[in-house]
Amino acid sequence: MTGPVLETERLTLRPVALEDFPRWAEMMGDAEAAKFLGGAQPAATAWRGFMSMAGAWSLTGISMFSVIERDSGLWLGRIGPWTPHDWPGSEVGWGLHPDAQGRGYGVEAATAAIDYAFDVLGWTEVIHCIDPDNVPSQRLAERLGSYNQGPTQMPAPFQDMPVDKWGQSRAEWRARSRPS
Repeated sequence: MTGPVLETERLTLRPVALEDFPRWAEMMGDAEAAKFLGGAQPAATAWRGFMSMAGAWSLTGISMFSVIERDSGLWLGRIGPWTPHDWPGSEVGWGLHPDAQGRGYGVEAATAAIDYAFDVLGWTEVIHCIDPDNVPSQRLAERLGSYNQGPTQMPAPFQDMPVDKWGQSRAEWRARSRPS
């Protein structure tokens, strides 16, 4: 898969690759890690989601990046721009493997992905679709400078999921203090 590669102090963000799938499937099979990503999934269902990300890169040039720890080469999760059909906006979303949570990887990778969305893709705003009960994602959004813009409607088959739209404009992003 060809596509952009972003580097941060500790991370490489790149399009998904086949070698990422075992840890992707672990993450999506973990009830707590997948709680707000559609729920725990068997590997066959996780495969379809994984292939959707690869297909989005191939067809649109926009999809979530695989987040790789530079020192170890370990797949940590997926974070990046995501614009599915009928989505409520141009999203930078995230999902981290359970063993990667709580270590600052989310803010580091999301910062690089939002910079990419504004600086390279030319987006004028970025959103994050967050379940009202997903406090860790709300805290990450706040650390990024995003704020809750109220409930939004997801497209089918997610139309019954409660979701708040968090986000900010490019001007707000550029004027903010950097996350710590």
